[in-house]
Amino acid sequence: MTSLSNLIVSPQSNGQGEEEEQQQQQELLQGVPTEGSSELQEFVEPTLASSPTEGKEDVEVTAPWAAIRTEGDPPDVDASVSTEVWIEDPAVLAWSPAQENDVISAEAVMWPFADAGQFQPLPLEIPYHEILWRDWEDISASNPELNPESGSLFEFRVMSYNILAQDLIEQCPHLYMHCHPDTLNWSYRLANLLQEIQHWDPDILCLQEVQENHYWEQLEPTLMMMGFTCIYKRRTGRKTDGCAICYKQNKFQLISASPVEYFRPGLDILSRDNVGLVLLLQPLLTENLGDKAISPLCVANTHVLYSPRRGDIKLAQMALLLAEIDKTAKLADGSYCPVILCGDLNSVPDSPLYKFIRNGQLYYHGMPAWKVSGQEEFCQNPHQRKLLFPLWPGCLGITDDCQYITLCQSKKSGESHDRLKYSRDFLLQFRYCDVACERPADLILLEGVTDAVPDRPAYWPKDLIVENNSDPELVCSRYPGSIHHCLNLTSAYNHFLPERGCQEITTMPMGVGATVDYIFYSAMPIKNDQEEYRRMYQDGALKLLGRLSLLSEDILWSANGLPNPFCSSDHLCLLASFGLEISDF
Repeated sequence: MTSLSNLIVSPQSNGQGEEEEQQQQQELLQGVPTEGSSELQEFVEPTLASSPTEGKEDVEVTAPWAAIRTEGDPPDVDASVSTEVWIEDPAVLAWSPAQENDVISAEAVMWPFADAGQFQPLPLEIPYHEILWRDWEDISASNPELNPESGSLFEFRVMSYNILAQDLIEQCPHLYMHCHPDTLNWSYRLANLLQEIQHWDPDILCLQEVQENHYWEQLEPTLMMMGFTCIYKRRTGRKTDGCAICYKQNKFQLISASPVEYFRPGLDILSRDNVGLVLLLQPLLTENLGDKAISPLCVANTHVLYSPRRGDIKLAQMALLLAEIDKTAKLADGSYCPVILCGDLNSVPDSPLYKFIRNGQLYYHGMPAWKVSGQEEFCQNPHQRKLLFPLWPGCLGITDDCQYITLCQSKKSGESHDRLKYSRDFLLQFRYCDVACERPADLILLEGVTDAVPDRPAYWPKDLIVENNSDPELVCSRYPGSIHHCLNLTSAYNHFLPERGCQEITTMPMGVGATVDYIFYSAMPIKNDQEEYRRMYQDGALKLLGRLSLLSEDILWSANGLPNPFCSSDHLCLLASFGLEISDF
């Protein structure tokens, strides 16, 4: 069990006495722009340069991975990262951003929350690490077969973390009015984030909202010093952030990397600039296991569109990512290597999008778009847009099974194509098309025989577009209006805290706690007679060994929400430990 205490200190001013320090703070605070405004970053550096504590950084960090500015730094660099050898002393074993007596220099602003009255901020003398304590849940302890020490498993840790791009803070300052301005400073946040990553020491790190200039100038160089190899994909268009997957080079070797762009010109359902990354990694076994074999591992990371009203776009983005995962993870014999899917999916547990990922199927035809992600409370003016069949055009090149059509065709290239073979379900989609509902002009009219016209149901799409495909069965091989995938994914988290009787929380958009961040992994489906619409799983070659517990909404409220001096993002990190089976040749 890992505890949290004494790793990072809160921002402080260094004066020559208590009275002089308070006077300096008041003078500084009088010139601070409106809290959360985009002028904050422009204000911080000139103020520091003119303060009596010249040569001191506004943020002090006791642990080695600190972002500080040195006198020799060029003026165009935000901050350089100084590194030292990590020493696990007792003060570091428990991760925390504040010592017991450390406090924020000014009173925190109250969080505006509709229908909840005024929330009294946390008494600043209470250490944040005692409130935001997160336990390590050791799942392997209850199952001897999962014991990593047996040598039959390749153990590794995976972290998924939306680190909150600095540009997004400045673009939406109203979302962070509850935060003290110093805690929103990138130098302070960078130090906190790096120390958190280094303390939990993941072997695979999936990051979202990674600002491009911060990645190249600070994050990637520092993560490389920690032993990571990093792959980055910026969002398309004018967006300045993106996704990154980093892996320990002493544990994995890169086989392939596939960036996925969701924007497709001319398609409204794929009109946003979100992206994903799919990597195929080969675990590296130690020399004493030279006669053993281990499967490659497919790792995917994404940040899906936020807009609660455009669930159709979210579903299409996820289908694109799943098609790329299907392509990357499929082995020569048609089976799949283990898959781990991380990211901010902007969908809550048990939403239609979540069920699609976990259960492998979703009937979407006629569903309101704002219901797809389950974020109704964030959708103030729900649009009456409905999802209709087909969800995306055939020119996208993806089947309703979330597979690339070209791959499906190549799989059948050895089969005879002298005659086109159509499935029953494919033919049934034409039963209410316009031609089927019209009586042929040259048909002899026989009362009670040829005078009947099919009645098209109200829910049936009026215009059915069928692409001219060499194998039409590949496009619509199942019931119209549904999508499927065959990756057998389940969540590393339960999304519920039984000891507190409430749901787990990974973020608090607009002050409302929700789970939108996930670590999914491939498992083996088992027969479930009791719950027809919920697929049940058991661990296969990839086994879940443990996870870092999440927190409840009331606990995060007691720490004045996210971000705060302890957590420097508006999301909590997810961390899970896995074991991959090692077999004989």
